[in-house]
This record gives sequence, C-alpha cells and structure tokens, in this order.
Amino acid sequence: MSPGQPFLTASWRDLAMLNYEVPAALLQPMVPAGTELDSFRGTVLATVVGFRFLDTRVLGVALPGHRDFDEVNLRFYVRRQGEDGWRRAVVFVRELVPRAAIALVARWTYNEPYTAATMRHELDLAGAAEGLPGHVAYAWRLAGRWHRLEVRTTGRPARADPESEPAFIAERDWGYTVQRDGGTKEYRVTHPAWRMWTEAAGRLDCEVRAVYGNGFAECLTVMPRSAFLAEGSEVQVYRGRRLSSDELRPGGGRSS
Repeated sequence: MSPGQPFLTASWRDLAMLNYEVPAALLQPMVPAGTELDSFRGTVLATVVGFRFLDTRVLGVALPGHRDFDEVNLRFYVRRQGEDGWRRAVVFVRELVPRAAIALVARWTYNEPYTAATMRHELDLAGAAEGLPGHVAYAWRLAGRWHRLEVRTTGRPARADPESEPAFIAERDWGYTVQRDGGTKEYRVTHPAWRMWTEAAGRLDCEVRAVYGNGFAECLTVMPRSAFLAEGSEVQVYRGRRLSSDELRPGGGRSS
C-alpha cells in the first residue's frame, strides 16, 4: 500500500559514517516502546553521521534559505516486527542542523532531538569514484568549541552486500521516535540502495560529554570500529503515525 505523499523530499549526499560498538545497557532506556535493539552479528552499534541535505522541500515547497544545509547526527538501530516482516530502523540520540527553523519543524512534527548549531563542511571527492583518494569532513560549533568528523576513502564505491555491516548501517527504511507522552511514532524513509566506499578510515574530534552526554564518552572517544562514505541519493520522508497500544506491547506487531 502506498504511504501517501512524502512530508519531506531532499537529496542526501556525501554521508560520512563513523561506527562504534556501544553497550546495550546504554541504549536500552532510549529504545522506543514497541521496538527492540537491533544488532549486527550480536554487536550493538551507534553511528555518527555527517551529510548534506540538498534541494529540501516540505510538502513539495522549498523554503527560502532552508533548501541546502548540513546535518550531523548520532543514531542507533532498532527493529520492529510488522505485518510485512522486520522493519529495520534508526533512532536518533541527537541531530544537529544550522537553521533553528529546521530544528523547530523536526521537533514539532516528529519530536526528533534536533539542535541548531553553526556548521561547515569540506569535500574533496574529485576522482574518488574512479579510485583516487577522497576526503569528506563535517564540523559544528557547540558548547564553546568546534567539533569535527572526517572520513578518507580509497578504492571505488559499490553497493554493499545485503548481509554486510555497511548494509546494516545504511539500508534503513524506517525511523522511530519517542513522543512526549511516552508513545512511539513510526515513519518511513525511502531511497535506492547507495553506492558506498567501505575502504575508508575515519576520525571524530569531539567533546563527547558536551555534545552527546556522559554515557557516550567512553564509546565515542576510541577509534571507530569502521568508517564508510555513501554517495547518497534522493530520499522521501513520510509524516508517520503513532503506534497503537496493541503495537506497543512486546510482540504486538507480529502477524498471527
């Protein structure tokens, strides 16, 4: 069944992803009701992602001064058994954008944890698709200092094996967010499978306690487990719906 008209359309490009092993106990209090933590071969992961939001439109309308911007977010992975099978999804811990209006709309529509911050990026991908070294970096100013993530690539981009870690990280068709009253909203995100550079190295220069809280300080101050860069594509984000009380119960989304 068609999910209807997208609430938001955009092109997500140059997605730099730094992936970290995280204790399940740290994330469990943030797992939306009706979902469960998803793991890659038994390992729970969180990812710091920087990317470019381009040609952004809300209900088909481009807002002046809010069409192209950067975003940096920290996210982890959950799943829910729906009538169509497992829905693999993301949950955001914090999302940073450079425009207060963008943060306001996202908080109002989805109750997503958006914050406005000054941001900038660096891109050097000339020839990267042919195997030359590439470099992408995103930086943001928060809590009195600049923070930065970067990814350097070698090799050529390719679509990931569906059973691989890159696919586990990047191929997520759903998002879940905790609502103000403790309920859960589910929304769909659609895009084609991305080509990715998986021969990559990454680094995060960040005051983790100030940006993401004490709980993530040990997890995100080590070298990332892996780093990827995805080319990106056009995406559609749908308005979403609240899960029913039956769906919030463990096993409530399973088909009989």
